[in-house]
Amino acid sequence: MTLVIRDALPADVPDILRLVQALADYEREPDAVEATADDFARALFPAEGTPTTHALVAEHDGAVIGLALWYVTFSTWTGRNGIWLEDLFVDPAHRGVGGGKALLTRLAEICVERDWRRLEWCVLTWNEPSIAFYRSLGSVPKSEWETHRLDGEALLRLGSGTGEPARP
Repeated sequence: MTLVIRDALPADVPDILRLVQALADYEREPDAVEATADDFARALFPAEGTPTTHALVAEHDGAVIGLALWYVTFSTWTGRNGIWLEDLFVDPAHRGVGGGKALLTRLAEICVERDWRRLEWCVLTWNEPSIAFYRSLGSVPKSEWETHRLDGEALLRLGSGTGEPARP
């Protein structure tokens, strides 16, 4: 049985979308995925310019079983880039073969190769198996930070200049 970690190819887009939907199911938000295969193809493999998003896939015996979707960040404190891991997911039927660790290892290698200083991601607080896995690799939670998001109506209101942002 062979495990291979590699950069995603355009032919992987259907598998990427399949794994993203499986992740949404796992995270108890099965209806949250709006992205299409075309959206992933444009972000990962643009016809012009440089991709803004990158993906690694894990293959086990030739089948895509996992993915890591990521993009480049910048730290004003270190003056260096880093990686924001947007999604890491291994098909539950293939967990235990080392796909998740191998994907994270490759991302860490990319950081080291490029002299980038950080590999960061979020994890749901109820996802105890993933938290235990990440901590076993040496990750440290940054509990002093609070994630904020503007989306939907609040984003439209603020971004369109049509009115004041909503107050809490």
